Amino acid sequence: ASEPFNRPNSSSSSFTLVGVPSSESFPTCWGILFCSGYIITLVGNGVVLLVIGLNNSLRDPIHLFLAMLAIIDVVMVTSIVPKMLSIFWLKSTEIGYMACFVQMFLVHSTTSVESGVLLAMAVDRYVAICHPLRYQAILNRQTIAQIGLAIVVRALLFIVPLTGMVTNLPYCRSRVVPHSYCEHMAVAKLACADPRPSRLYSVAGSSLIVGMDMAFIAVSYGMILKTALRKKSCWKAFSTCGCHLCVLLLYYVPGIVSIYAQQFGSGISVHAQVLLADLYLTLPTMLNPIVYSIRTKQIRQAVLKLL
Repeated sequence: ASEPFNRPNSSSSSFTLVGVPSSESFPTCWGILFCSGYIITLVGNGVVLLVIGLNNSLRDPIHLFLAMLAIIDVVMVTSIVPKMLSIFWLKSTEIGYMACFVQMFLVHSTTSVESGVLLAMAVDRYVAICHPLRYQAILNRQTIAQIGLAIVVRALLFIVPLTGMVTNLPYCRSRVVPHSYCEHMAVAKLACADPRPSRLYSVAGSSLIVGMDMAFIAVSYGMILKTALRKKSCWKAFSTCGCHLCVLLLYYVPGIVSIYAQQFGSGISVHAQVLLADLYLTLPTMLNPIVYSIRTKQIRQAVLKLL
């Protein structure tokens, strides 16, 4: 164990990130894997943002929400992957005290915001299919801005107290974090004080946000299904939701598995838990623009025109 530092605001202190535990023998391979995913994420989401920005026909609500999703994905991976690459390739494992908590704040706030945007996209699909004649009136620019603001405020109300709880813990044990980034529970376990309050708050808060969002999404799709079955163009209605359903699965399934593996997976190896957490943050951000580019005709045509 290193020398104690009990001052929560100590700027001279730092943590050491391990990367992927038990995989120290081939860090170059992990670096190539995550670097490739990072490049695909930046290029894919950058192209989506570019075509939406250049085409006035793509300024409808669903594409504005898609642009929000692309921005969040870029912020999310940029907050962790560059540091991961410096660990794998440059052996630069040290991260400053404040930098660690800034990274923690960005990771957990963006995951909460992304869940809110996915809920907003489900509401968009509900209005488009169940109330098509009122679509533009209901989801106007002002409403979209208010929805975006509400999503960000909700994320801040959740993550600011959590970050404060972890930041104010006295750290006097080993500063080695067995993770690729400053995951809050991995950091909290290094504290001298009991980390259970922050752990309970994290589980309760994330379960509430994810559970509430998934419940509303399920209700939205239940009403979409009910409306679509009454129409002759039932298949067309479902096809408009295909991309969103794929993105939902990519985000929520790995996310739920990762969260509960971190909190309750005592029988799961640390190596597997870290890989799950890393893939949860990087895999959906890489695949989201690919899914929308392949399955959405307007995006696909705009990309081909741009090329």
